Amino acid sequence: MDPLFDRINVRDLLSGHDLSDPSTPLSTPDLRLIISRLESHSLHIKSKVCSYLLSHREDFASLFSQCNDAVFKTNEISDNVSGILSLISDRPIDVEIRKLVDEIGRTTKEAREKREMLGLLKIIVGICERLEGARSAFSDGRLRFAAEEVKELKKALRIGDEEEGEPIVYGLLRKQWADLFDEMQDLFSKFMENAVRFEHDSRTIRVKYKLCVDKMDGIELHTVMEAMDVAGILDYSLAKAADLIIKHAITPAVSYGSPAMFAEDVNQGSEGISEAVLKILPSQDCKIVDVDGDAIYARVIQVIKFIFKHICFENGSWIRSFGRLTWPRISDIIISKFLSKVVPEDASKLVDFQKIVKCTSEFEFSLKEMMFLSASDGKDYRLSSFSENVEVHFAFRKKTDVLGKARNLLLQCDFSVPQDYTSKDPLLKNDGMAINSSNQVVDLIFSSERCVVSKAASQLMELVHQTLQEKHSFLTHEGLQKLTVTANSL
Repeated sequence: MDPLFDRINVRDLLSGHDLSDPSTPLSTPDLRLIISRLESHSLHIKSKVCSYLLSHREDFASLFSQCNDAVFKTNEISDNVSGILSLISDRPIDVEIRKLVDEIGRTTKEAREKREMLGLLKIIVGICERLEGARSAFSDGRLRFAAEEVKELKKALRIGDEEEGEPIVYGLLRKQWADLFDEMQDLFSKFMENAVRFEHDSRTIRVKYKLCVDKMDGIELHTVMEAMDVAGILDYSLAKAADLIIKHAITPAVSYGSPAMFAEDVNQGSEGISEAVLKILPSQDCKIVDVDGDAIYARVIQVIKFIFKHICFENGSWIRSFGRLTWPRISDIIISKFLSKVVPEDASKLVDFQKIVKCTSEFEFSLKEMMFLSASDGKDYRLSSFSENVEVHFAFRKKTDVLGKARNLLLQCDFSVPQDYTSKDPLLKNDGMAINSSNQVVDLIFSSERCVVSKAASQLMELVHQTLQEKHSFLTHEGLQKLTVTANSL
């Protein structure tokens, strides 16, 4: 078929003529020749086309069939589109679609809410089961597990972080948790009361390692301590034991006049230590006074080491908790019963007090090594602070003593001048010289004359003079200031 699409060149039809000149006109024979040859060429083309069609008859038949199918499908699509347009014009499909979408949205929301409610219900059921499980664990003696459950449930229920608008059931669950927590505290308090006891007859502190409370027998003291630590109630549960030890051990140990002595004993059984005993013994020699505090501090350390070993089981965290609970009272007892009583009454003895300062510092350092005191909290070192400020305490005591003496002088002494020291008495002369050298005859500061004062005034001035002399013995500004104020007030 390619020759059919070739371009026809007229010059080829007139190949015998000179057509180089475009202005040369064609003659009639030339035109007839062109027409004749064009007709011949046309017949040739027709013959070729017919031959091509006949040779590709099946291809053209398939093409025409496909065209016919395409036309049929086009008509079918046109009919469908017409039907859709008819439906749209008769019934507004967009309204129905909108209703359907709204219905789907409502159904989806309800399904989501139901899933959330189901999830919340599962959480509530789980918390209830865990609360009952923890209560059952306490009854069975599984104290550590129960304490861990109580701690985890506190986080799950957000105890102390309540919000408005929460489901009412959360409040009920928190109430159940609070009841369980109170039961747990009471139970551990009973365990500690059973573990640490004071026997008045034998004056003995007894620490039991195997405990029995509410039909729970054979519970280890170490297990109880672990459970209390996990639950975060170590301070609460140790409170009564701390009171007992302070009252019956620490206070007698610090007694300045008649201190107590201590003897430790351990009862060893087949399964290990069954109990530890701290016996409180009266001092054999009550006349011995511990001036430097070595013996007093040694006795206190002995008691604390007993606690560290047999109650806290050498656990640093537990002894630190015991220290936070008891140290403020212990330090107050040591200050009131020992340090305040050994504050010197004479300024010349303040230097000797440095032995007590050193001993006190070493005592607190020993407690820090046992982790009974905090290594970073300066407030724990109250004894060192008190002993290092001894000059201030001395000045305060001196101030009280001096003001008391001055008050007694003013209340008890006679302010009248004796008859022997009248203006006509020859003991006084115009030149300021006195024959009598009595303390009641004094020189005037801004005059050359002398005068007679009462006995009370003379004693009061002597007291002021002594106070001013003692103030020069002070090394610290605070002590010097206190005595200066005292002298000025007199």
